Amino acid sequence: MEEDKVQQNRREQDEQATSQRAAILGVQYLDTRPIEATIGLVNGVLDVPTMHQNRLVPLVAGNGGQPWQFGITTQTPQSFIRDMTKQYNDAGHNINFLLISYSGYNQIMNRYDPIVRVVHDDIKIAQEGDSNTIAEVSKTLNSVGSDEIFDYLISQADRLGASDIHIENQRTHMRIRMRIDGVLHPVADLENDRYRIILSALASRANISTAATEPQSGHMQKEITRDGATHLLNMRVEMVPTMYGLDAVLRLFNFDESMLNLDRLGIGQVERSEIDEVVSHPRGMVLMVGPTGSGKSTTLYSIINALNNTSRKIITLEDPIEYGISGITQIPINTTEGQSFADGLRSVLRLDPDVVMIGEIRDADTAKTAIQASITGHLVLSSFHANTTSAAFSRIIDMIGVNPIFSSAIRLVIAQRLVRKLDDESKQEYEPDEATRKWVQNALKDLPAHIEKPDLNNFKLWRPVISDSSPFGFKGRIIIMEQMVVTDRIQRFLRGDENDLHTEIIEKTAREGGMVTLLESGVLAALRGETTLDEINQAI
Repeated sequence: MEEDKVQQNRREQDEQATSQRAAILGVQYLDTRPIEATIGLVNGVLDVPTMHQNRLVPLVAGNGGQPWQFGITTQTPQSFIRDMTKQYNDAGHNINFLLISYSGYNQIMNRYDPIVRVVHDDIKIAQEGDSNTIAEVSKTLNSVGSDEIFDYLISQADRLGASDIHIENQRTHMRIRMRIDGVLHPVADLENDRYRIILSALASRANISTAATEPQSGHMQKEITRDGATHLLNMRVEMVPTMYGLDAVLRLFNFDESMLNLDRLGIGQVERSEIDEVVSHPRGMVLMVGPTGSGKSTTLYSIINALNNTSRKIITLEDPIEYGISGITQIPINTTEGQSFADGLRSVLRLDPDVVMIGEIRDADTAKTAIQASITGHLVLSSFHANTTSAAFSRIIDMIGVNPIFSSAIRLVIAQRLVRKLDDESKQEYEPDEATRKWVQNALKDLPAHIEKPDLNNFKLWRPVISDSSPFGFKGRIIIMEQMVVTDRIQRFLRGDENDLHTEIIEKTAREGGMVTLLESGVLAALRGETTLDEINQAI
């Protein structure tokens, strides 16, 4: 009911604007609302393509001195009106043009020439080596109309839960691939003429030039409606010139703020209590480490969201901003144009924040500024590129040297990976062979005492089973986490009190304090039936 009222208000505004436009142009205005349901257009005067192309309709046939009447819109070309006037006058006929709203024109044309909506098959993801499915999807995509192929591609990627769409130019065709649950899958090979259509739509919406010879970044949004529900899909666009044209990657961000919740990340009880304890303090530094695509940003945002209340001032510095969160001041830092996180951080510290999140520590200047901020009454969160928690310490000390202030600033380092989660509906239990059993026993032989140790002489594993709902036997991803709480003993290494400062020594010290490594966390997840050992070995 409310939607009908909105539509009526929009139509009224369109009619008022058209009436005012008619007065300015000196043309008679016609409100078509009373006649739209019953009007019959004059047949044989104009063909349907001409009516669509020139946005006009024949309303009344002239006879007995009565003039011909045509409904025109503000989009009808003046040259076409002049040509028609001359044509009819030369034939001895009078002709009148009445200005109708574009909404009215659409209503009349939709009744006269109803739109035939073609429903295309949903995209399927091919198994490895399955060229038939790729050929089938390619045929479907090549048959989609020029005006809808780009939207269709995006909506299908969203339906499949893809995080990226890769559009790649080959010599003879254009390849489409999608990343689903962290794995890149071939989807379709499209004809070359589709390239310009997709590129044109992408460029206009993401404000990117098709003539550029340098890499470009852009942003776009699209409303997706499925099963009666609508959500907003944010997309980051990266485009780069290649040998055969512009290649593009679209990163899809489909989320609402409720998804950025520590409770929904599946973090273990011990790890969660350590995070809660550290971030409850008003000062200190927390680092998230891991490779690209390991979920660092999502975990950081979830921590920020947990801290987000009216009593805290939270500021983020990001390159680029990936998630918009209400109640938080988010500042974009464009490092490609000379801006730096360090300069931005020095500026925002004057705004008296309680919590600061830095997108990434990339250089010594940013690291030193962040450390200084964390010991002067700020909680500082950031990401950093390192494989493990102990390797992060080695890398930062290589960057800034042995720094006593750093030892008192850093409070927690979290290393993280994402692995595919087995589909609980279809996964299959199996008995591991002796070699696998020994490998698991060796991987967990030094598990800290506070972790409940499974029976390593009698355990089962699970394998993925393909089903209609999960074509690879997996559904979603889970976090594998390694957390190093900085104790007094570790601080001694960072201050330089101990001579042997290297990754193995720091990890050994943390292990003695009860740290569970990434590998141990992953193997325990496999024993719980959440993932497979293959997934763990690929990720860690």
